[in-house]
Amino acid sequence: MMNRPKEKVPPRPNEESKHTGIHKILDDTVTSTYQDVIAIIEAKIELVKIELTEKISLVSAVVILGVILIIGIAYLITTFALLTGELLGHPFLGYFIVSLIFLSCFVFFTKLKPLLLKELLQKIFLSVNDYKK
Repeated sequence: MMNRPKEKVPPRPNEESKHTGIHKILDDTVTSTYQDVIAIIEAKIELVKIELTEKISLVSAVVILGVILIIGIAYLITTFALLTGELLGHPFLGYFIVSLIFLSCFVFFTKLKPLLLKELLQKIFLSVNDYKK
């Protein structure tokens, strides 16, 4: 092999000398700002998860309470029908009277006053929303 003259390689600047003065301040500022933004985003994501979990649990509780209420009302209606039938001497008369009450409510809200139920529910929903604010 031939002997070649060694090339002069300029000395590499130290890493410390590369990050001095304004460059170091800018680098530190950008790095800390980036880390702060990432931390804020992660905190917001966690907050959304917590709020979503709270809303889901509230809806689940309302659904469970609604099912319990419907079952309780069904038993109450059955009890009322049995009591009425017992008082009249025939169990079928109690169920018949309770059925007539429900059918008359249905006819009243669909044929006679169709907007009454909608307006009542709207007032209830608006009062619930105003109450929570």
